[in-house]
Amino acid sequence: MPHTPSASRPATPPNAHPGDSTDAFIRRSGRQLIFAMYGALRAVKLYPVENAAVQKALAELAAQSRELIEGEGELELRMSGEFIFVNQTRLRLDLDNFASFSHLLALFRAAGIGTLTVVEPVVAKDWLIFLSLIQSPTADESTDRLKTLESKLASAEVRSFSFAPPTEPGANQEKAKERAKRTYAQSVAATRDLMTSVRMKGSPNIKKIKRVVQGIVDQILTEETSLIGLTTIRDYDEYTFTHSVNVCIFSVALGKRLGLNKLQLYDLGMGALFHDIGKSRVPQSILNKTGGLTDEEWRLIASHPWLGVLALFHVRGAQELPYRSMIVAHEHHMKQDLTGYPRTIRERQISMFSKIVAVVDGFDAATSRRAYQTVPYSPAQVMLQMRDNTRRGMDPVIVKAFINLTGIYPVGTLVVLDTFELGVVHAVNPLQDMLPRPIVRLISDAQGNMLHPGDLCDLADRNADGVFLRTIIKTENPERYGIRVGDYFV
Repeated sequence: MPHTPSASRPATPPNAHPGDSTDAFIRRSGRQLIFAMYGALRAVKLYPVENAAVQKALAELAAQSRELIEGEGELELRMSGEFIFVNQTRLRLDLDNFASFSHLLALFRAAGIGTLTVVEPVVAKDWLIFLSLIQSPTADESTDRLKTLESKLASAEVRSFSFAPPTEPGANQEKAKERAKRTYAQSVAATRDLMTSVRMKGSPNIKKIKRVVQGIVDQILTEETSLIGLTTIRDYDEYTFTHSVNVCIFSVALGKRLGLNKLQLYDLGMGALFHDIGKSRVPQSILNKTGGLTDEEWRLIASHPWLGVLALFHVRGAQELPYRSMIVAHEHHMKQDLTGYPRTIRERQISMFSKIVAVVDGFDAATSRRAYQTVPYSPAQVMLQMRDNTRRGMDPVIVKAFINLTGIYPVGTLVVLDTFELGVVHAVNPLQDMLPRPIVRLISDAQGNMLHPGDLCDLADRNADGVFLRTIIKTENPERYGIRVGDYFV
């Protein structure tokens, strides 16, 4: 059906609050629409149709969608990556709407919906049928889910919705992968130069580092999967450099999930990349010591946060560094309750950037092989510890957001399936209620024959009877099987 073009929108929508601009009206009403849709989805799933809570939720959703159509002349919801656009305006994602955004994005992906257009007259019954259908499991995963949805809506005589599939990445997937490899290699090289220069009391090239962080931010905003996959490389010989780059990548990806804008992501990336710069002033013999540390050696290790601040002050062009980089270097080991190090003189609030870097730093360090940790923990073990062990002193909200980013089985985890196949976790499942069932790359068959590169497999896939085709039994140490997980991401 034809829609009023954006150019002919009213300058101030009739239902806008006093002083609202058109964009402000869309953002306010769009967020209310998402909340209303999320509430209706939960109500429809939990209660029978005649329940008062269901009727109220559907009525609110219908009213909210009509308000947008009346105010804008159109209502279009578009899903792009981790963002939701209402009438070409991107809605801001933050902690209070994280659950609703994530749930809706996952449902739309599963149904094959890239764009939903809503037209008048849309009523509560239309929304009831639509929301019930997109939450219903599909027995045959090979069917075109979007066509099936459209067919069922037509059979129910619901004509208020029209759809378009997501934009297919197609050949761009390989280009993104190659771009990610270049970005990662350049980042490690630049970090190596930075750390070496600071150790030798030289003058590192800040402009080069800024370009590296900008490249990471741009890559995460366009296609994060390829770059996150490369964090599994974790080179033992270059741990200090790959660790800093991995922390930068994960921090920017997590910041994106938490709704930070591009400039904030850049500042966060700079802080993350520089978080361990103080270690360049700690003797290598102590950093690489395999046995226990003496009290004096531990004191030197624990001094790296404030040594990092001093190092950043002495970097040529320090005025071009975001001041948050110094705060992150100083705070990332302090813990939520301030029982970490360095100890504080007075009470303080740990910055949001420091909380993000602390979570990511703890995860990457524990899952990497180092001089004093020859057998790293599996990513899944570390994730459970971060979630359940409050003594780690991490912000539980940030940890939860990180689990939503990486899944319960993070990228790079080696898993054993009930089919006796081995798989390497390739990506988190986009379905929010399927976090324990990631996308895996099958790297061996049931007889133990190794496969390379192996086929991707969605562990949420079921057979005609609704039974899952594959399920994770346990995680394993890749070294036990002589497997280099990073080989499956390069």
